Amino acid sequence: MKTNILIVDDDKGHLSMLETILGGWGYETASAMDGGEAVAAVKENPYDTVLMDVRMAKVSGIEALEEIKAFNPAIPVLIMTAYSSVDVAVEAMKLGAYDYLTKPLNFDELKITLERALDHKRLSEENRHLKETVSAGQSLTGIIGTSSAMRDVIDMVKVVAPTEATVLITGESGTGKELIARAIHATSARKKKQLVTINCAALSETLLESELFGHEKGAFTGADKRRDGRFMQANKGTIFLDEIGEISMPMQAKLLRAVQEREIQRVGSDTVQFVDVRILAATNKDLKAEVEAGRFREDLYYRLHVMVLRLPALRERQDDVPLLANFFLERFAEKNRKTVKGFSPLAMDMLIRHSWPGNVRELENMIERAIILCMGEYVTEKELPASLTKDYEQADQTESDKGQLGGQPLEDVQKIAILATLEQTGWNKSEAAKILDITRTTLNNKLKKYGL
Repeated sequence: MKTNILIVDDDKGHLSMLETILGGWGYETASAMDGGEAVAAVKENPYDTVLMDVRMAKVSGIEALEEIKAFNPAIPVLIMTAYSSVDVAVEAMKLGAYDYLTKPLNFDELKITLERALDHKRLSEENRHLKETVSAGQSLTGIIGTSSAMRDVIDMVKVVAPTEATVLITGESGTGKELIARAIHATSARKKKQLVTINCAALSETLLESELFGHEKGAFTGADKRRDGRFMQANKGTIFLDEIGEISMPMQAKLLRAVQEREIQRVGSDTVQFVDVRILAATNKDLKAEVEAGRFREDLYYRLHVMVLRLPALRERQDDVPLLANFFLERFAEKNRKTVKGFSPLAMDMLIRHSWPGNVRELENMIERAIILCMGEYVTEKELPASLTKDYEQADQTESDKGQLGGQPLEDVQKIAILATLEQTGWNKSEAAKILDITRTTLNNKLKKYGL
């Protein structure tokens, strides 16, 4: 569909000239010879931009501008004025005009200003659309994503949440495993009771046992009173065991009984207690491989492996990057009391093309930093880290190189493929070797050989 511009001028000759020029630039035009006609036309038809003279005999451009902005603030209005009317043009800017041009018009300047106004309108519409999509995507307690991979996750959450099944949530660090655990609890029959979370990797074996199962008074130095553990705190509710792949083998044996029989014993007590608790667990490790390596109990693995929910890495769902970026933009703009409307097209392209080795957590931190640094209405590439800009330029170069592979020595082609894959995986050699279908040792040998 062609861009539609309304030209408003009571000088018939000037109006006709502008119609001819703008038509020659590929725009569809409509015309009005008075401010009143312009307002009526805007209310009747959708226009992408209004180009309007400020001085007209009946209804002036200033009056028409006020009415157009009151009707639809999103329409960019460009004001045309003579040198002697610059003060009026400034007044127009205060009333919401996008920009003003002085007569006689410089047509190069007119073309550039029109393109900028239209880009601004397109960006505003894209941001509005993204905000609407974010709102729709948050229907399941804050999970953001419309990609195929995330729709599968959300569908699975809806299936398992109403059941009593133990759920093992897997995925790389920063993919949002705790968020999924909270979503399962919030949409389960236990939602009115407590969700108790514990990071198993953050505590020593002794402290973890006491934290999970509680202790009796005098059970160890510093135990000056009896204390219930997290399992008892979660009674009738849900307990979320994060980083479960990090606990020791002796602790795994004690946890097995709690997972299997819902039986616990406080440290220093011989009394068995029963708890009614749903168990959710998460890990960024391959527990099956840990079992095969003798570092994780097979019986506990199968007790946890009732339902498995794998979260995709952010690089596997790049379609969600704009949604997440805009979600974090709104959050951190409000937190930092800033008015930031969105991202420049180049900044957004950089975010979409980044490999995100730190996943959603990395994106969140990067957007917070950008909002703090941002001094204008839009986050640009200048507010993004230099490392991201460098990666973007290298990726761009790699894409260019790919188009010139024909006729290149095989070793050069291999270098390009290796570098591109390492960039894609955030220099994760194991992952890169897997994608390249070679062993990690072979990859290391090639890196050494090529001096990479």
